[in-house]
Amino acid sequence: MSGTMLPTPATKAGREGLDTLLARPGKALIGLDFDGTLAPIVADPEKARAHPGAVPALAALAPKVAAVAVITGRPAEVAVRNGGFAGVPGLEHLVVLGHYGAERWDARSGELSAPESHPGVAAVRAELPGLLEGSGTWVEDKGRAVAVHTRRAADPQAVFESLREPLTALATRHGLIVEPGRMVLELRPPGMDKGVALSEFAREIGAGSVLYGGDDLGDLPAYSAVDALRASGTPGLLVCSGSDEVTELRERADLVVDGPEGVVALLGALAERLG
Repeated sequence: MSGTMLPTPATKAGREGLDTLLARPGKALIGLDFDGTLAPIVADPEKARAHPGAVPALAALAPKVAAVAVITGRPAEVAVRNGGFAGVPGLEHLVVLGHYGAERWDARSGELSAPESHPGVAAVRAELPGLLEGSGTWVEDKGRAVAVHTRRAADPQAVFESLREPLTALATRHGLIVEPGRMVLELRPPGMDKGVALSEFAREIGAGSVLYGGDDLGDLPAYSAVDALRASGTPGLLVCSGSDEVTELRERADLVVDGPEGVVALLGALAERLG
């Protein structure tokens, strides 16, 4: 990645966020989604793996900033495994906030902390097979949440739309919410989202600037959290790992890069600029 140029954010707020990060990297928080941001989207989520350049770029960047937080809807241990984050020199400043922040894994200690699972998840898990029969969907059991993927169906978008109402009714009945994403509807407990997770972690470490990169609807709360931090005086940079499936992030981002490959190039360029 030697010689990679840092792209210029399209907005004034984004340029201020990047300038502050570069001026005071020891106070900077780098927040990143996993699927679609550090890892390419694949038909089978169990086979998702971080881009080959992601860990080297993160290992080069992490020692130069206050912290790197991977914030994901996946269980933390799954993101750690699929990301290849464990035992990597240079990643001591990395944490994985799984299940939207309900779980936390610290690279420095290798320890995972997690609360008890919401009882509604087991109830939903038991009822889903009857509701989804013949739909061509695939169910991913995340332990603390259940995700219904439509990407393998004959008409993924049509099945996605047809399931929104019945899955929302099922989730509501058991005290859960539905989080829509790229050809996926996730049924999970309320109260935590990527915005809450990012805000709480930024407050914990006393972040002086925040970069957040994401690609999907579940990342919008993190975008709003960065907006709120900026409004209160903490500069921030919103990065979109570009996709044609979700346009909302692209429209709100300060900087759009070309998927996980573009994210990795950005992380590498930041590490290089910070020496």
